[in-house]
Amino acid sequence: MKKKTNPKRTTKAKVPLIRRCGTMSVHQRLLEQNPGFRKNLLGFERLVTRRMASGMAVRSGGVTTIPVVVHVVYNQDSENISDAQVRSQMTALNKDYRACNPDKSKTPGVWKGLVTDVRVQFAFATKDPDGRTTNGITRTRTAKTSFPDDDSVKYTSRGGINAWPSERYLNIWVCSLGNGLLGYAQFPGGPAATDGVVILNLAFGTTGTAQAPFNLGRTATHEIGHWLNLRHIWGDTEHCEGTDFVTDTPNAQSPNYGKPHFPHVSCNNGPNGDMFMNYMDYVDDDTMVMFTAGQVARMTATLEGPRNNLGT
Repeated sequence: MKKKTNPKRTTKAKVPLIRRCGTMSVHQRLLEQNPGFRKNLLGFERLVTRRMASGMAVRSGGVTTIPVVVHVVYNQDSENISDAQVRSQMTALNKDYRACNPDKSKTPGVWKGLVTDVRVQFAFATKDPDGRTTNGITRTRTAKTSFPDDDSVKYTSRGGINAWPSERYLNIWVCSLGNGLLGYAQFPGGPAATDGVVILNLAFGTTGTAQAPFNLGRTATHEIGHWLNLRHIWGDTEHCEGTDFVTDTPNAQSPNYGKPHFPHVSCNNGPNGDMFMNYMDYVDDDTMVMFTAGQVARMTATLEGPRNNLGT
């Protein structure tokens, strides 16, 4: 009698249960590998601080439009996310960065007055580096089943795809990531070849393969915040001595996860506690809803300073 064989089973990839951003570990590695990066960063920080102190970070003009290229890097066909999913991410970014997201109403009353429009919008690149017409999306099949946070996805020679010139485009790589990462970014002043952000394909956009609790596009909102020089809301320490270099975000002890209840007090920051609903914390997508005026001033100073050659 012919032996029965079971059909091959495929396991659907799952999004991590909690937010984990690799930006700071990547940042420390780049500082060690590129001594010039540390010098650039110190210079940029002084420039940003001066601009914020002098009021130069407050914009009086229009909205800055940043051209974006999304590099979809996939092994399985299911990872080759659709144009519609990519477009849904762009829509989410533009709502979040213009403070047009309806869920900003979740901001506690004590901080509603701090919710601020970044006056930045993102648009797909219409010309590639050689001047050819593009839809702003590239697609690359790779032999790699996932990528770590070593920037390998940013190199064709390592299974990914090379960046488009970072002085002209915001590069976003979308791929399968290992080690429970949702994404990571590079601060201004680092190597041009790796400048941009990387996002897990299951946490990108608001449709298609995007999975709850990271299916509202906020991973990209968070990582682009880093790309525009924002730090995590708790200052990346757990002893209440860290800083995110912004004065209107309360000092917090550590990241918040999931869906905390207001107020969540740490570091003697009562009665209002941690601003966990800020885009730069680690909460679920449906719980992070706002940037503050101070964060916007820092991003504006970055666009006027270290990233002043990007955007129109």
